[in-house]
Amino acid sequence: MADAVIVVALLLVAASATVAVATRDPMRQALVLAVLGVVLAVLFTVLQAPDVGLSQLAVGSALTPLLLMLAVRKIRRRGREKEGER
Repeated sequence: MADAVIVVALLLVAASATVAVATRDPMRQALVLAVLGVVLAVLFTVLQAPDVGLSQLAVGSALTPLLLMLAVRKIRRRGREKEGER
């Protein structure tokens, strides 16, 4: 039973990582990265590393995607302002 849960968690990690690489839009990539962070946290918990899972949940699924989304938003806003100046 435990082996099946590990295999399912690994398959979810592989699928979400593939989707993150295949996504072209940076905002969507950040959202998929958040999903990947949650799936990795589940994997770490299944592998009996709850402290690493909690760290991954905080940093990998909340903080990093948020920073990426804010950066992309700011870059897009500056691009629109420069287009307006022309």
